Amino acid sequence: MMKLIGAGAQPGSEGAELATPWTLPNLITVIRFLIVPLFVWLITQQRYGAAVIALVIMGSTDWVDGYVARRLNQVSVVGKWLDPVADRTALMVVAVTFVVAGIAPAWLVWTIVIPDAIIIINALILFRGPLHLEVVTVGKVRTTLLLVGAPLLLLHRVEGFGQQWLLIVAQALLAAGCVLHLIAFYAYFTAAHRKYRLERADQQTCPS
Repeated sequence: MMKLIGAGAQPGSEGAELATPWTLPNLITVIRFLIVPLFVWLITQQRYGAAVIALVIMGSTDWVDGYVARRLNQVSVVGKWLDPVADRTALMVVAVTFVVAGIAPAWLVWTIVIPDAIIIINALILFRGPLHLEVVTVGKVRTTLLLVGAPLLLLHRVEGFGQQWLLIVAQALLAAGCVLHLIAFYAYFTAAHRKYRLERADQQTCPS
């Protein structure tokens, strides 16, 4: 699978970044955006089987757009901020939808939405826009756990998949993913402030 909603790895490749937003990876990212409201609607209709498929597609497109960007050398300026925005938006919407629908406990929102909201607000205050940071290993592991745990938790609601062991595994994966999410949040938050201090220092030392 690929990275989940919240702060994932950016596709990278050698060479210059494309200025045009019209790339195949960006189109795939936009498709991921469009699947989010569909996923919410499916949950409201209790069509859990279809919602599982939508959730898997959302996760898979995150891996696909990164692969395509590297494979076709289509890393773009727009893609570098659009991809993480799509990730964080999807992650927060999925978490809130799960909790509101009674699929997941409230701690899923507190440990995912609040840290991500702080990261976004922090970037807007310090850098007046989205911030691209190198992905930390704990973030990659976090993403994998959430990407597997969320569909499994939803799958438990599908007829024929209501086994207790599936629920236990899904909740364990999500709990571990949320713990790592908080660790990744601390890493990204401190990295953002470190980058801000370095940029401020460079501005002060550069002659006008």
